[in-house]
Amino acid sequence: MTVTQSQTESATGAQQFYAQLTERNQGFVSERAQRRLSEAVVLVAGCGSTGGAAVEPLVRIGVQHFLLADVGRYELNNLNRQNAYLAELGEHKAVVCARRIDQVNPSATTEIHEQGVTTDNVNDLVSRCDIVIDGVDVTEPSGWRAKFALHEAAASQGRPVVSGYDMAGTQYVRFYDYSPGDAPFDGAVHPDDVAGGTITWDLLRRVVPMRFVPIEMIDLARARVRDGDDGLSQVVYASLAFGAISSRIVLALMEGQAVRRHTVVNVDSAVRPPWANLLVAARKPLAAVLALRDLAGLRRAARRG
Repeated sequence: MTVTQSQTESATGAQQFYAQLTERNQGFVSERAQRRLSEAVVLVAGCGSTGGAAVEPLVRIGVQHFLLADVGRYELNNLNRQNAYLAELGEHKAVVCARRIDQVNPSATTEIHEQGVTTDNVNDLVSRCDIVIDGVDVTEPSGWRAKFALHEAAASQGRPVVSGYDMAGTQYVRFYDYSPGDAPFDGAVHPDDVAGGTITWDLLRRVVPMRFVPIEMIDLARARVRDGDDGLSQVVYASLAFGAISSRIVLALMEGQAVRRHTVVNVDSAVRPPWANLLVAARKPLAAVLALRDLAGLRRAARRG
């Protein structure tokens, strides 16, 4: 194939644009890592509150190649935390995220999968990416099935996964450094769990250690369990924290640095005075025991039903 002068000029222009876009990263991002960021392919699975929060920080730090998968469209109740506007209600989340990427870096490439992560496409998507950002919804059984398929493919193919969980004012990020043949979720969740109808709160308990769950989430969980409600509430300051944490993890991987398995940012705790945090810490053990008791009761009721 012959490369024309216009194509050469276009490539040169894109390189110059990228150099200026990432100029202020210098001193914090090595030249080698910046080059790797420009070449890496990142799969963002779920483009809502967590996955969607990761898109702009990733493109701003220098990621240029994205696979975007989501099945949903923006609704009004998403606007309390997701990066969308009234004019975008009804638009597909992955399409809007692709537009955000283009508005920052027109040279970036995006591939949109409006059907989300499915058993038909997950192996192909994972095989073509370097890193998986897991923002798949955990409020519906279908979301858990998609999330399990994503981790199953990543574990099989040895792709690192960055998973985010919004819990009240806390952002909990779990990093899975999978090697080929590892168990999905490090064995905490099994195929029967997501195929059978295991309660959402029970699945969350398996993947999020209780020591990281804030008291506000425990209180909410107890209330929802008593009401038989699997719904989850989320606020913007927890969701946005995932963008900061996940982009820093991606940078660490490009730098060849080690990454901890658990990263927790508790915004509520950060702004409370020390004496208030002591009161919360004193109340949490009993609240956790009562929440586990309520969950066990719900499981027994489900089995009887």
